[in-house]
Amino acid sequence: MINEIKAEGAPAPIGPYSQGVVTSGGRLLFVAGQTPKDPKGGSLAPDFRAQAERTLLNVKAIVEAAGATMADVVKVNAYLADLGNFAAFNEVYAKYFSPPYPARTTVGAFLPGGAVQVEIDVVVSLP
Repeated sequence: MINEIKAEGAPAPIGPYSQGVVTSGGRLLFVAGQTPKDPKGGSLAPDFRAQAERTLLNVKAIVEAAGATMADVVKVNAYLADLGNFAAFNEVYAKYFSPPYPARTTVGAFLPGGAVQVEIDVVVSLP
């Protein structure tokens, strides 16, 4: 059995999935891929840095709704529409994570809608 996590500070799912789920043992939170969609109105920022910031804020809202903090994140998967934004992503990312950093995979990926420049999912070790 899994427990669903819902956060008002993150966009509602646009399909048949949960924002986040906690395993039956209650030790791990899996956060679904979050995009830069603003939870109030659904708008997207036009530039990469603002999109990365909004995406991490969406992730943070779900993590906190589960009773954890960004310091509890153990794994990050980041998908960038343009790997040319890798350095800018690292700068924004560093505002949300500090040593010891979570393990991370960053890949270039086609992201739906054309305007979305970043998507992030995480795994959290719950306190």
